[in-house]
Amino acid sequence: MTLHPRNLYEPKMAVLDEVREEIQDVKTFYWHFENPQDQQAFRSFMPGQFAQVSVFGAGEIPLSLPPSPTEDRVFFTTRKVGRVTAAMHELQPGDRFGVRGPYGNGFPMQDYVGRNLIIVAGGIGLIPLRSVIIYALDNRDKYQKIQVFYGSRTPKDLMYVDNLKAWQQDKGFECYLTVDQGDSSWNGHTGVVGSLFKKPGVEMPVENTTVFICGPPVMFRFVLADLKKMQFDDRNMVSTLERYMKCGVGKCGRCNVGKHFVCKDGPVFTFAQLQGMPQEY
Repeated sequence: MTLHPRNLYEPKMAVLDEVREEIQDVKTFYWHFENPQDQQAFRSFMPGQFAQVSVFGAGEIPLSLPPSPTEDRVFFTTRKVGRVTAAMHELQPGDRFGVRGPYGNGFPMQDYVGRNLIIVAGGIGLIPLRSVIIYALDNRDKYQKIQVFYGSRTPKDLMYVDNLKAWQQDKGFECYLTVDQGDSSWNGHTGVVGSLFKKPGVEMPVENTTVFICGPPVMFRFVLADLKKMQFDDRNMVSTLERYMKCGVGKCGRCNVGKHFVCKDGPVFTFAQLQGMPQEY
């Protein structure tokens, strides 16, 4: 008798361990697979990949993987913006949900060995780039200069505060923070993310450097313009292309942009690749 392979679209059962509130309407969900073999297999993910998450009775959504494969715990961080994420925000420790993946190409961290890494993020754009930062720090001897530039609208909108505090104190790299509008509790830099590039003492190497960028569209445009003025090459600037994905394996065509399937060919693309795509992205 021939055994049929497991349904490609069938999620594996996961159990929620802990929920942490990051900022307003944004929570982090720590979880594990019911089956230890599924847990071990999932550990092969790389920074920049994503998973499909099923909240039973609500639907399925693609979510970035903010942890690094070098960390012990796996988790998702998501903002409450629709039916599925709203249902996810109602989950409690012990509740079950479905996960399949990891999917996508991810950031080719091995290709960046020996290079400088510059990470530029705005708001919840830090979610997919957190994995890059942690991975690089856990493999610090493989990379040259590492710089993080991160900004949010207000101090209350800063993500992963515990990580930010640790990164600012870490002597192994540079971490610069800014907010658009400060308050009485804020004594740091005020201004858009790109203004950090001109901060006294900041030196950003252009040669032998890969730049990671993720954030809201308006931040994207201004940061990209700033970096272009500094002569950064489009081939050395990378990002994740956010687009709704259905199957996750390049079959349904829901996420295609021109000839590319974001779920399979991406979600990580260089800006040189993005320039060759239809302007719909």
